[in-house]
Amino acid sequence: MKEHSVDLCIANGENAAGGFGLTPQIAEEFFDLGIDVITTGNHVWDKRELVDYFNSAMEEPYSPARRVLRPANYPAGTPGLGLYEGTSRAGVPYSVVNLQGRVFMQSIDDPFRVADQLLEKIASKVIVVDFHAEATSEKIALGWYLDGRVTAVIGTHTHIPTADDRVLPGGTAYQTDVGMTGPFESVIGVQKEQIVQRFLTGLPARFEAATNDVRICAVVVDCDESTGKARSIKRIMLDQDGRDQKH
Repeated sequence: MKEHSVDLCIANGENAAGGFGLTPQIAEEFFDLGIDVITTGNHVWDKRELVDYFNSAMEEPYSPARRVLRPANYPAGTPGLGLYEGTSRAGVPYSVVNLQGRVFMQSIDDPFRVADQLLEKIASKVIVVDFHAEATSEKIALGWYLDGRVTAVIGTHTHIPTADDRVLPGGTAYQTDVGMTGPFESVIGVQKEQIVQRFLTGLPARFEAATNDVRICAVVVDCDESTGKARSIKRIMLDQDGRDQKH
């Protein structure tokens, strides 16, 4: 973060607990490391204790649990929040929106219309959207739909970084998938031998997180704080020693 003078750090943490879900303890560790907001996705409910953490956020207005988001387009009454509004290290108001796609995933509320509803009440100019979705087409469609209305639409979920990082004509930074922070020598984070056997036999098996060749995938977005328009977006892939691995 120091190298890029980062004022706001957002991380998708839905698989941080050994590849499956997120715990309150891990969330607090992320905050201690300097992460400002944690987004999630369809694995947000893998750890039951996170539900209690979400409920505590509703009771305490300054609880750090408010900075852990679940997709905003889950039905009304679902524990947790899908929007966080805060102030960056530089004193700039910002908003983070977490949405989940519906193509090849659980059918929940329409992320396009939920985005419209949230944008009607957001006052800040800097708005970052984590769109946790499977289908490339759905992600790109939301990027175009929100172009000019948000600072960035960054896709998550498929674990594989895409090479389409760009600033759309309206000033929205976009990437279909930011990629995975985790073991690169794997099949989307799982021990490759287990996944290969699953494809060969079709039999169910317990998946275990891989451990080799850990890499960090991220993007750095620069924007005009007065308008919320993005100036640039840069893909990053680093190994565990901080060396650039983006080819």
